[in-house]
Amino acid sequence: MKNAIEIKDLTKKYDNKFELGPINLNIPSGFIIGLIGENGAGKTTLIKSLLSIIKPNSGTINIWGKDINKYESTIKEDIGVVLDGMFFPELLNAKDLNLIMKDIYKNWDSELYLNYLSEFKLSSDKKIKELSKGMRKKLEIAVALSHKPKLLILDEPTSGLDPVVRSEVLDIFLKFIEDEEHTILLSTHITSDLEHIADEIIFIDKGSVLLQETRDNILDNYGILKCDIEDFDKISKEDIIRYKKQKYNYEILTYNRDKLSKKYKDFVIDKITLEELMVLMIKGSVK
Repeated sequence: MKNAIEIKDLTKKYDNKFELGPINLNIPSGFIIGLIGENGAGKTTLIKSLLSIIKPNSGTINIWGKDINKYESTIKEDIGVVLDGMFFPELLNAKDLNLIMKDIYKNWDSELYLNYLSEFKLSSDKKIKELSKGMRKKLEIAVALSHKPKLLILDEPTSGLDPVVRSEVLDIFLKFIEDEEHTILLSTHITSDLEHIADEIIFIDKGSVLLQETRDNILDNYGILKCDIEDFDKISKEDIIRYKKQKYNYEILTYNRDKLSKKYKDFVIDKITLEELMVLMIKGSVK
């Protein structure tokens, strides 16, 4: 399978002692990859490294087999970006952006851009400073898609959108990757979005990759075993990934839910959400 992104031994250190890496990741083409983790876990540092906004201390990043440091201008032509925080000048309007982007991107498609403005119900004349947070986010997404990129790198792209518009945007992302040459790396705190559209999940905590697995494997095989406090010692250590003691019971992160349901017939093993997985992996203890 062809990789859209290959990251090898990537590190970035800051004076405040936070350190990213070393990160080693292969991100295949044709998929939506969800990037999850707490604030400060390293997601934004990773994204900014991919975009050459910050320079890593060591390691390599190849996008479509090309070193981002050597082919930055060529590669960026094919990357659509939505970052967490508006970066367009607020005195401009959507019509102004169309004129500007035509000079920046050789593949800019004005007709496609205007179609997105219409679909998102965005005024082409209203200044950006007059737009709500949700409308600004929709404008960023419209710009990111309108120069026909092969790769979308998205940081909180649905933040501030109401559920109906979020659903519409997610449908657009799904349509985008119907072409197997297209790829999306999507960082978000709205993990329920990833449960609907992501093919793989990358979970980062304290600068390290804790997990990279398919969404289906996580949702189908991981589970939460719940037991009373007095029954905790009945659970084998090898069946416990993480556990969290509550007031009256334990919540235990397990793997191979179907198998363990037969082994521990007296206990309930619930399906897990990505949010619950994050909480137990970060806050839970090891037996």
